Amino acid sequence: MDLNADLGEGFGIWRLGDDEALLDLVTSANVACGFHGGDPSTMRRVCAAAAERGVVIGAQVGYRDLAGFGRRHIAYAFEELRDDITYQIGALDAFCRPYRTRVRYLKPHGALYHAAATEETQAAAVVAAVSDYDPDLPVLCPAGSVLAQLATGAGLRVVAEGFADRGYQPNGALVPRSAPNALITDPHEIADRAVRLAAERTVRAVDGSTVPCPVESICLHGDTPGAVRAAELVRAALLDAGVPVRGFVG
Repeated sequence: MDLNADLGEGFGIWRLGDDEALLDLVTSANVACGFHGGDPSTMRRVCAAAAERGVVIGAQVGYRDLAGFGRRHIAYAFEELRDDITYQIGALDAFCRPYRTRVRYLKPHGALYHAAATEETQAAAVVAAVSDYDPDLPVLCPAGSVLAQLATGAGLRVVAEGFADRGYQPNGALVPRSAPNALITDPHEIADRAVRLAAERTVRAVDGSTVPCPVESICLHGDTPGAVRAAELVRAALLDAGVPVRGFVG
């Protein structure tokens, strides 16, 4: 099972989460590309640290919305969103090159992640950007989403993702961050949920029901309280359960 984390989301002198500590634990790093978070120096720092540890680097692309951390929906035109995403992939790839690595996959962030899961125009813009830049890049997104369907139709590899530290609704969608039970903060509960995702491919929803969740990668948010401790417990619990922890790209 792959473990991924959203990293490099600080800006300037402000740090968000402990990137270096999480890079010691995860196998894939979703690095912010400067639109919702991150800046050139942060991107370079995280790429260098990921390369040193052999962690796979992915472009965490988002809306052009630093003030809202990319969590406010924007009604982009198809061409504008496609080009903004292409720009972000290229920017991050430039900071990979000094460390003899490159962007290996793409994951949308925040409001774009949710919009592309249900809105065909925004999903199509993500697919077009990846297809134009490098059709060998996998797309990390929810299983069965509109983005997953369009990406598969375009011949792209889709890697299904689940969340050990987010609440799920009975329909399989994430609980909105503005609602109660959106975040799971108990590290032991997060670890238990990760093992269930990996072993059973299911997750328990907020109403207690069991929701199918076929995943190849588990996300741990770097800005969740106690993120490093949770990541330590998740990795240990997966290994104890006999689940190998490795990246989804070689």
